[in-house]
Parts: sequence; C-alpha cells; structure tokens
Amino acid sequence: MTQSEVLDRNIRELQEWMRNAWIQLADPALTAFSRRELRNQMKQHGADLRAYLQAASERPPEPSAAPSKQFAKPELRLLAWS
Repeated sequence: MTQSEVLDRNIRELQEWMRNAWIQLADPALTAFSRRELRNQMKQHGADLRAYLQAASERPPEPSAAPSKQFAKPELRLLAWS
C-alpha cells in the first residue's frame, strides 16, 4: 500500500467516525459526561482530519497510468465523381 493510499484510507475512516459521532451526539439518552467526552474526541479527530486533508492537498498529483492520447492530423484525399 502506498503512502497516498494510506492517507486516503485514514481520511475516509476519520470522516466515517465523525459522521457516526454526530449521529451518536444527537442521541437524547446520552449523559452530559458522555456528551462532553464525545465532543472532546470529535475535536481531536477533527484536528487529525484537517491535518490529513492538508497533507493530501499538498501532495503532488500522481501521474496517470494510461498515457494520454495524442491525435495526429489525418491525411485527407479528395475524390471526384465523374
């Protein structure tokens, strides 16, 4: 696994964790202590996610595997009908 793939996987995992945390935070049965702890964890994971996204935006673009198609000017001939 390349460094780029690991970074992308970490970003996806943190995004999923944050999505689930927001759902859990909306639970009315959550105690005040649990809610505060969850918000603290969300702050830490949010900071981690921002750092990963910053690193992903600064990495150089990966060269494409397929070579780009270059089109040549076709040779044209005029045919006359008699």
